[in-house]
Amino acid sequence: MKSKDVREKFLSYFENRDHKRISSASLIPRTDPTLMFTNAGMNQFKNVFLGKEKVDYNRATSCQKCCRVTGKHNDFEMVGKTPRHHTFFEMLGNFSFGNYFKKEAIEFGYELIVKEYGFPLDRLYFTVYKDDDEAYDLWHKHIGIPANRVLRYDEKENFWAMGDTGPCGPCSEIHYDFGPEYSKEIKNPEPANGGDRFIELWNLVFMQFNRTEDGKMEPLAAPSVDTGAGLERLSAVLQGKDNNYHSDLFMPLIEHLSDKAEVEYDADSAEGLALRVMADHIRAATFLISDGLLPSNEGRGYVLRRILRRGIRFAKKIGVEEPLLFESSGFVVSQMKDQYIELEQSRDFVARVIKSEEERFNSTIAYGMNYFKELIESPSIKKSTVVPGTEVFKLYDTFGLPLDFTKDMADEWGFQVDEKGFEAEMEKQRERARSSWKGSGAAAVDDLYIQLGNEFNSEFTGYTETESQGLQVLALIKDGSRVEKLLENEEGEIILDKTPFYGESGGQVGDQGKLSALEFEARVNNTVKPVASLFIHKVKIEKGTVKTGDILNAEVDAERRKNIMRNHTATHLLQAALRNELGMHVKQAGSLVEPDRFRFDFTHFSQVGPRELRRIEHFVNDKILQNREVSWKYTTLDGAIAEGAIALFDEKYGDEVRLITVDSVSKELCGGTHVNRTGDIGLFRIVSESSIAAGVRRIEALTGWGALNKAEATDYMIEETAKKMKTSVDELPHIIDKLLEKNKKQEKEIKDLQMKLAEGGSASDSDGEVKEVNGVKVFINRLDHLDAGGLRDFSDRLKNKHKSCIIILGASKGDKALMVASVSKDLSSKIDAVSLINKVSKAIEGGGGGRPDMAQAGGKKPENLDLALKNSEKIIEEEIKRAT
Repeated sequence: MKSKDVREKFLSYFENRDHKRISSASLIPRTDPTLMFTNAGMNQFKNVFLGKEKVDYNRATSCQKCCRVTGKHNDFEMVGKTPRHHTFFEMLGNFSFGNYFKKEAIEFGYELIVKEYGFPLDRLYFTVYKDDDEAYDLWHKHIGIPANRVLRYDEKENFWAMGDTGPCGPCSEIHYDFGPEYSKEIKNPEPANGGDRFIELWNLVFMQFNRTEDGKMEPLAAPSVDTGAGLERLSAVLQGKDNNYHSDLFMPLIEHLSDKAEVEYDADSAEGLALRVMADHIRAATFLISDGLLPSNEGRGYVLRRILRRGIRFAKKIGVEEPLLFESSGFVVSQMKDQYIELEQSRDFVARVIKSEEERFNSTIAYGMNYFKELIESPSIKKSTVVPGTEVFKLYDTFGLPLDFTKDMADEWGFQVDEKGFEAEMEKQRERARSSWKGSGAAAVDDLYIQLGNEFNSEFTGYTETESQGLQVLALIKDGSRVEKLLENEEGEIILDKTPFYGESGGQVGDQGKLSALEFEARVNNTVKPVASLFIHKVKIEKGTVKTGDILNAEVDAERRKNIMRNHTATHLLQAALRNELGMHVKQAGSLVEPDRFRFDFTHFSQVGPRELRRIEHFVNDKILQNREVSWKYTTLDGAIAEGAIALFDEKYGDEVRLITVDSVSKELCGGTHVNRTGDIGLFRIVSESSIAAGVRRIEALTGWGALNKAEATDYMIEETAKKMKTSVDELPHIIDKLLEKNKKQEKEIKDLQMKLAEGGSASDSDGEVKEVNGVKVFINRLDHLDAGGLRDFSDRLKNKHKSCIIILGASKGDKALMVASVSKDLSSKIDAVSLINKVSKAIEGGGGGRPDMAQAGGKKPENLDLALKNSEKIIEEEIKRAT
């Protein structure tokens, strides 16, 4: 049975038994700040299980994208080495929210596994918690499983908890037995101790208790069911494989990588291990990047970088030097896009991100090898012939060199590495990661809002009106608690049964305005939407008193709303323009829509140049002048995607989505407020373009009156500049060009004078500034009147004049010191200028880089410059002696 059929059979089975099929949530949990990655099917239902969120169904089924690379579910280092460990996997599950319980869950489990999938009963074992007589009897007496195949285990094996406190309960697992040939060395093998002979297919969790802080187990009012079955495991066994990597979820990708790397796949060889690691990691990276994650040096991005770098390292182990993983991401997309439609939209972008990371890592490895060579030249390491664990860790953490890679280099040069010290540093890093993880960045929703969201449902009427009458006050909040009334001059929050006020969400800020009644008025300073069904009006009571049950009128600040609408529709036109100009890899990566401006973050790898920006601006203004219709409708997510709509796949969409269409230009899923026609925007101006992260750019822009005011201010500035230059606006560019040319000539004259002054100050060998060591001329000088460029130019002049030489120059500039090291070409293969500058600049607490023949450093201790120059003489002598 193909894996896609395994997946569909599971989902269809439960869908036909009144379970609602729910799409996979993003791998990046947006509503749970405690999680780094989605790691189980129940994550997206956590608040439902906790009773904090209501849904319109009490049975659900899903196939959830999962990633386990951190925390207690950290499978990273085992990936590829065992048949069953993965970073990315798919978890099939069925869920009951206070509906059915153990009996039905066990009946479903038996019927699907045995009768639908056809697993032979004599190959199955069923485990239960040691005290769960109910589950034992259901398997043994109700289903008829022989007693020797229903096993009782303790809390470690068969009890599940969401955390130290909270919902928990016993679980029952279904295991498959591969046969005695897999456990020849084990006495009395069974699922808990049988090694690879047994594989867990499905875990049925019965959440029936709430564990309090004092450890008491209180029965839940509505016991629930949470199950999880790994698609990779089910598929492998159903396809007659004892290794997940040999199922059709992995083998086509492994064969693709094998062809590209020009190595044969042998499961037991080093090449086989490398190909499995590469296959797993490229799957994980493809899905994580598609869900909006980018490689970085912290948090989730750092985990993604580690995944990619481990894949690259294993590629290098089988002789692959050029980037390879990036093109294999497209293979993953083709294989998985039918189930995860978001992958196709991200195909090109994912490949570009991975290729960039591969190229970056190749450069980093080269730097790491140079750093290692410098290390082993230090006297202390030379004497001990042991590379300290701290340095081995630095090579791993900063330069990406794995321990075995460093050990091979050390062995080649006759050194050893301090492995215990390295492991100690690794443990420190793990502890730092645990203590520094502050959560996902998502704000946890206040329990009061969740409670109110379950109790009330505010209707938003603001798509068609900005004024409403006869609105009932459902609840009042002050200082985080519900109250019955708010008094004059107090600040608080008001919840209404209906409202025209837009609640901050989707990047669009909340509305402002006023609420009023006879003898009552409140200023609405902001409107927020903490949960889907709740609009919170943050108010200052300016007149009178408001009580629960009162009837109010609402008036949104209409002019402010119009400006927001102009900006929001402009973001849709801007995204269309960016995709038209830069390519279809462009995806929204964030936005902020305010009344006076907006910003739009998007995926792109290079700066957007001035000409491109002008064409993008022209595209948007052209569509504004065409006054195209802006329409909206409600539809299904699949229907919207089929129409070509752009969706943010890290968002969780409901059954019904709102599709905004700009006639023949743009289709996007969006809950924000928009103009009726593009002409209502008036004018569009780009203010700035910048980088905010690797692979993410930001454009800030203005529309309407803001854009017009900006244009007028620019015109005024140009006119005033022309007046000061005593010329016309038309002639201004020509006058500026003449001034720049004049300035350039004067700068050259100054530079020439500085060089003559420098040459005059280093006149002869007898003044002590020029030495000769083993036939090599050495120049050391302090030239405070030169900047960094001047120091480099002067060192070039000396090299051209003396051919074979080493030069160290320094200059003090305010609170900083500059140093330049230059080595003639005949010596640069033996004496590296980068290594030299790092050694000589230690006295000024400097650091730098450059090329083998030229390097520079800056330091924060200019008072030590003379000492640094004095020390450099001895350092150069040692370098020359070592090289000769």
